[in-house]
Amino acid sequence: MAKAQQNFSKQDNEKKRQQKKNEKEERRRERQASKGQSLDDMIAYVDENGNITSTPPDPTKKKEIALESIRIGVARQEDREEEDAVRQGAVTFFNTAKGYGFIKDSSNQESIFVHANNLGGLVLLEGDKVTFETEPGLKGPTAVRVKKLVA
Repeated sequence: MAKAQQNFSKQDNEKKRQQKKNEKEERRRERQASKGQSLDDMIAYVDENGNITSTPPDPTKKKEIALESIRIGVARQEDREEEDAVRQGAVTFFNTAKGYGFIKDSSNQESIFVHANNLGGLVLLEGDKVTFETEPGLKGPTAVRVKKLVA
């Protein structure tokens, strides 16, 4: 019995080998057939909506674009004017144990980081009204020269 099963698996392996050989030959024929394609058959175009098509674009729909209007990279941020130097806001959070907090700017509602080193011995509590200036920090704007407003 073992011998018959061994013959069966040999036949099975031979069929698989022949099938792989036929598939390989078929792929080779497809490559040979596609080799004769011209460049025009392989070109794809992009229409005005960004879709890929096989038809070339209509030259009457061509738009002229000024080279100056093309922006490469990120636009430069303009420097802030001196009138914006001193800002006002309210302390929304301050952790005295760790020595940092946040001030919400009253003009643009931006949250500005403040560290105890920039307070000059001043003690801040949540809700205090303050004036401050900003400088770029490691992770964004940082409040410096912070002063309490007398209410």
